[in-house]
Amino acid sequence: MVKPGEKLKFLIDVGVGKKVENFLSAEGYDTKCIRDINPRMADIEILNIAATENRMVVTMDKDFGELVYNSKLSHGGVLLLRLEEANSSRKLEIVKDIIKNFPDKILNKFCVYKDGKLRIRG
Repeated sequence: MVKPGEKLKFLIDVGVGKKVENFLSAEGYDTKCIRDINPRMADIEILNIAATENRMVVTMDKDFGELVYNSKLSHGGVLLLRLEEANSSRKLEIVKDIIKNFPDKILNKFCVYKDGKLRIRG
């Protein structure tokens, strides 16, 4: 659990892109990138790392919803970006907005950003 004043920690999935990875690292967030660990890592392994290290997975992969809700796998939070046509600059803009405006609300939650809206589920 992140204590008051402590920053979120992130685990960035491959499809999210280097701009988001670089921004979070530059802002001082404890960030790990799947591309640097194993770009072919299975989603279940990604969730395991996230749960073990209390990291929020930032992904564009809808399979994480299946794993969290149907398979009931534990996690440290998931931010699913439903941005099929977005370029890396748009992804970065959205991630910046979310962590600026909702850092305490997204902690350990399953969040979906789609069509300009962020849904946060416990």
